[in-house]
Amino acid sequence: MFLFELLNLGEGFKKYFEIVPALSDELRDEVYRVRHSVYCEELGWEPVRADGRERDEYDTHSLHCLIRSTSNGRYVGCTRLVMSKPGNRRHPLPFEKSCAETLDRSIVDPQALPRHTIAEVSRLAVISRYRRRKGEDKVAVSISEDSFGTSEQPRFPYIPVALYLGTIELAALHGIDTLFVLTEPRLASHFSKLGVRIQQIGGPIEHRGTRVPSMMSVQSILSGLNFVVRPLYKVIAAEMRAALETNRV
Repeated sequence: MFLFELLNLGEGFKKYFEIVPALSDELRDEVYRVRHSVYCEELGWEPVRADGRERDEYDTHSLHCLIRSTSNGRYVGCTRLVMSKPGNRRHPLPFEKSCAETLDRSIVDPQALPRHTIAEVSRLAVISRYRRRKGEDKVAVSISEDSFGTSEQPRFPYIPVALYLGTIELAALHGIDTLFVLTEPRLASHFSKLGVRIQQIGGPIEHRGTRVPSMMSVQSILSGLNFVVRPLYKVIAAEMRAALETNRV
């Protein structure tokens, strides 16, 4: 990575990628294709589908986000924001089912929160061409110590961080205050480098490896981003808002 890119992650990101909220059926179809490539074909976490799309019951009440390569126009990663179910706000989010026995409700009880203000980040996926560092072939998306390089050879994990930031911006634009996520236990320490605080809210479970339920405050994230990451967030936020405005026209 060139030094000027590290000093202005926003310009570096625009050089290689573009964030795309999946606002149309065609773009949501691209999301399902990326997920099928990663979850079904590469990792074997879900069965291969004849139509080449990976979908589930939560997609109908989710917001989706894609990252596209500016060099070839290919969609290389995706994520989604699972919202409360219309007509049944008490319907559990995915983590509420999988972590029902391990959630520490003395920290937070998701069922006691205003359900229209909470959502879950899930189904992050990055195609294999962009997961080539050690250990990344076994996970759908990764942020590790190695992702940031060294002082002699700095690097930045544009794709996973941009996917998270894009999802956080989607949440902010749709009135979501609290985000939940099921992650590797070490993710909190890696996100602290970015100025993002993640709070663990329960014990670990086995879900494609060891995972822990965690919680994030949308406004705390946006106010706490460190100065290095803020230019990247501004670029992503501008791209998301422009797409949403265009879609309203």
